[in-house]
Amino acid sequence: MQGSLRNNQHPLIHRLADCIEKVWQQQLDLSPYVVPEDLGYIEGNLEGERLTIENHCYQTPQFRKLHLELAQVGNGLDILHCVMFPNPDYALPIFGTDLVGSAKAGISAAIADLSPISRDRILPNRYQQSLSLLPQIQFSQPRALPAWGDIFSDFCLFVRPTSAQEEDQFLQRAQDFLTLHCQIASTEIPLTAALDITNVLAGQQHYCTKQQQNDKTRRVLEKSFGAEWTERYMTTMLFDYVTV
Repeated sequence: MQGSLRNNQHPLIHRLADCIEKVWQQQLDLSPYVVPEDLGYIEGNLEGERLTIENHCYQTPQFRKLHLELAQVGNGLDILHCVMFPNPDYALPIFGTDLVGSAKAGISAAIADLSPISRDRILPNRYQQSLSLLPQIQFSQPRALPAWGDIFSDFCLFVRPTSAQEEDQFLQRAQDFLTLHCQIASTEIPLTAALDITNVLAGQQHYCTKQQQNDKTRRVLEKSFGAEWTERYMTTMLFDYVTV
């Protein structure tokens, strides 16, 4: 599974990428996910700097797509982006985590969440109970969610880690979220009622539509590849959804 890009990225990104893939391998029954040929590995330029993107994708009986993206702009920006999209017949939240930073400046943004897709925006009881039992952790620089961030849960962790200890704490909490999610998903019973499946699809569409409003991601990609390519990438690779 492991690609070469992470070897040159911030250590926390390298560690989280390895952690995600290890949990997936241990907890889930992975099979390949077909990525469009031109979107698996991408190279471009951003204001004179080389932009490199690696996409690693898999699928399982419970998940339509497991997506791990690693990106690097020159020596100044490292990115990890991960989203797990459940199959429509599984009423599961959406696990997502992102890291943004550089080897020199450290991690400027670290977020991890299990985002509810129900109409009331509340996580299922099994998640609520298990997440409530996790130990409390404190970070010196919590960050505010973006204006479109109403898709995130009450357990969402969004911080700027300022020390090796805080980096370790973030990694542990992301691993806690991910492991719990995979364990619950593995025992979940698929939905059979058409209305329930429709509601799941509507919730996933809402999540993706909100994420597509991330102007920072869009601006970086548009500067390198243009608006048309960026729209395709954001709607078919980063935040694609099955229509209701």
